[in-house]
Amino acid sequence: MRNSSLQGLSLALPLTSFGNVLMFLFSVSLASSIIFLNMSVFVSILLNRALRSENRFMYMLSTCFSDICTGVSYYYVGLLDVKDGIDSPTRTYLMVPLFRVMTYTAILAAQADRYHAVASPFRYSRRMTRNRTVVVICAYWLFGFLLVAVSNLGSVDVARQIWGFGLLLSNIFTVTIMIGLNIRLFIIARFQLEKEPPSVERDTKRSSVYLILVVVMFFLVTMLPILCHYRRWRCVICIFSGSCFHSKNDATDPLHILPTMNGALTPILYICGCSPLRATLLTKVWRPCCRRRLVSWMTRPH
Repeated sequence: MRNSSLQGLSLALPLTSFGNVLMFLFSVSLASSIIFLNMSVFVSILLNRALRSENRFMYMLSTCFSDICTGVSYYYVGLLDVKDGIDSPTRTYLMVPLFRVMTYTAILAAQADRYHAVASPFRYSRRMTRNRTVVVICAYWLFGFLLVAVSNLGSVDVARQIWGFGLLLSNIFTVTIMIGLNIRLFIIARFQLEKEPPSVERDTKRSSVYLILVVVMFFLVTMLPILCHYRRWRCVICIFSGSCFHSKNDATDPLHILPTMNGALTPILYICGCSPLRATLLTKVWRPCCRRRLVSWMTRPH
């Protein structure tokens, strides 16, 4: 971004009315909660060796990292008068869309991982070691950064074509793979796992499948509106509705706010749906931090 464009930036909404103040506080709270919740889950997984040994938690680390970046960037795109377009002077050079794409990719990969683990447990244990899982995660992050680099180094038309084609593929993958795998995983969790004898392993598989099902469901609810509203789909919606919604900036656009809220919902679902993660979070992250803050406040001279 150029210095001239940065100097002309102002708040997305002037703080001249009660509604604008509430919107400003909502944006600050959303960005802060995304960073706090995802950082808490991220640190909890790093502190627990047992969690790090499971592949599903490696994908959680990936989603938490991308959502932390989304939360940090929302202080810019969510508070200031910014339109993050490909040719906009206040653009983020496709970095904010990249973080959302990485969250999408991590959830999709985690869903495929759970399906493979439950449907073919013996093959899964031989094929998908933790090192290979890390390689998969690094590969799609590297591919994402290469895609952004090529888009920024080329012309605006080339960037539009690359991201337009990528968005088309993401729509296809979202509808066919995510929804299809969700149905298949639900059938497996509902019928196949119930036939196995009661054991800790069966309960772990079932809880992990149900967790990824809920995470994907919330992800689809928050992401599909902006995917369906883009470009040609937007034209169809405008034709049938008779009007189209146009926002001044991303901070006042509900189609951009909704997927950003997913960054706070996902770690909450992780915490509520995974008891080992929740126990680590309470005993090794939140409780020690609260105790240190309480001790420092009591020892501080008043």
